[in-house]
Amino acid sequence: MTIRSYVELMKLRIGLMVALMAVMGYVAVADRVDPLRLAVLSLAMLLGSASSSVFNHFYDRDIDRLMTRTCRRPLARGQSGRPGHVLWLAGFLLVAGCGLALMAFNAVVALHLFLGAFFYAIVYTVWLKRRTWLNIVIGGAAGSFAVLAGGAAVDPGRWLLPFLLSITLFLWTPSHFWSLAILLKDDYVLANVPMLPVVHGDKATAKAILINSVLLVASSLLPVAFGVLGWAYGVGAAGFGCWFLWNNGHLLRTPTHAWARKNFFGSMIYLVGLFAAVLIDVNL
Repeated sequence: MTIRSYVELMKLRIGLMVALMAVMGYVAVADRVDPLRLAVLSLAMLLGSASSSVFNHFYDRDIDRLMTRTCRRPLARGQSGRPGHVLWLAGFLLVAGCGLALMAFNAVVALHLFLGAFFYAIVYTVWLKRRTWLNIVIGGAAGSFAVLAGGAAVDPGRWLLPFLLSITLFLWTPSHFWSLAILLKDDYVLANVPMLPVVHGDKATAKAILINSVLLVASSLLPVAFGVLGWAYGVGAAGFGCWFLWNNGHLLRTPTHAWARKNFFGSMIYLVGLFAAVLIDVNL
């Protein structure tokens, strides 16, 4: 396999998103941001995310061959004669990430990093993905641990705000991923993966997205209700939340691929908007 293939196995775009969530947890509670510590935290989270992504490529290589979106992945194409050797890479990346988190920060950060990788690799990929449409609901907890890790990197005792933000991230994942699942429904049918649109259809999925997004937006206001973030965050969270719900409403009325795509990318804009609201609020 080439270096490019190994990089592809690590799904660095997902890793960057995980690192961003850890950064949000860090800056939300830090009295002073240390750029070096922030860089080390991001690297540790990238390593942990890469570990679970490599495992995901290994475990799902059989169904990846069946789907248009994933059939060109390295292991799906059979680039490695003995794909089991990538498990060593996954293990090395996880140990490196946890070790860096432990040495640079504390055991709580390392634990959250490990749990995030475990939930994605084992809970989601192995236990749930091929068995139930609830796969992404429960497996989505993987990303929430990144926010907790970021907060613990500052002070494990200041857990309330990172915990509230982790609830929001947990609820964000289904709205984000179910929109993508509508776009990829035919692929999931071919691979016999019971994603929500496959099991219950696009209209029911759009309804589930809207219900979940209502809970998501409500959860995003919890930091204001608990007094750990102020009016600036509240205005930003409410504004982005209303815009996202408006998109969700359009998807429910017109559950087409065009609106599913808008909702998918809109969910990422919404998340970045929340991050910006946190940054603005804590720096006022």
